[in-house]
Amino acid sequence: MIKTTNLQKMFTTDEVETTALNGLDFEIKDGEFVAIMGPSGCGKSTLLNILGLLDNPTEGSYNFYGTEVGGMSERQRAQLRKGNIGFVFQSFNLIDELTVFENVELPLLYLKIPSAERKEKVEAALDRMNMMHRRNHFPQQLSGGQQQRVAIARAVVAKPKLILADEPTGNLDSANGEDVMKLLQELNQEGTTIAMVTHSPYDSGFAHRTVNLFDGKIVTENFHV
Repeated sequence: MIKTTNLQKMFTTDEVETTALNGLDFEIKDGEFVAIMGPSGCGKSTLLNILGLLDNPTEGSYNFYGTEVGGMSERQRAQLRKGNIGFVFQSFNLIDELTVFENVELPLLYLKIPSAERKEKVEAALDRMNMMHRRNHFPQQLSGGQQQRVAIARAVVAKPKLILADEPTGNLDSANGEDVMKLLQELNQEGTTIAMVTHSPYDSGFAHRTVNLFDGKIVTENFHV
C-alpha cells in the first residue's frame, strides 16, 4: 500500500540545514496498524506529513497505492488525499465555529457528496462514536475525549483507505485514551490501514508492529503478536 525508498527531507534556513529524514526505506501493507516511535526531533511528524501528502520529500520515492507521489504538486496531492486519507491529531483540530455535525460533514463537502447521502454518512459515523446526542453542540462544549471521538468520526466518515494518527491520546486522560485506542483498533480490524505516531509504549501495543526512528532513520522494528 505504502512504500518509501531512500526518503529524505531537509529543512533549510539562512543559518542551518536540518536533516529530518535520512534515506528512509519504509513499507506499510494494506490493513496493517503501524506505530511510529522515537525521541522528539527524530522525524516522526515529518514522516507522517509526507505519508499524508501534506508535504513532499526532498529526495527519494514515495509510492501510495501504486502511484508515485514524491514529486506531485500541492493540487495533485490534495486531490489524491481526498477520500483516501483521514487524519486524527493530538489537538483534535476541530473548527470551533462549526457544530459537531458540521465538523464531521466537512470531508464529504469536499468530495461533493449530495446532501441526503452526507446526512446519512455523518449520522452513521457519529452513531459509531456514540456522539449523536452531541451533534448540535460546538467543540468547546465537549470534553477532550468527546472532541477526539468527533475527530475520529470526521477522519472515517468518507471511509478512507488510510488513517494517520499523530499522538491521538496525547491530550487525554488514561481512560479516554484507552477508548480512543480501542476505536482505532476496531477500525483497523474492519480493514482500515493505520499509521500512528506515539510516545506511549502502551498505545504502540495496539499496533501490529512498532517502528523506532532515530535521526531520521529506522533503527529497530518490533512485531506484536
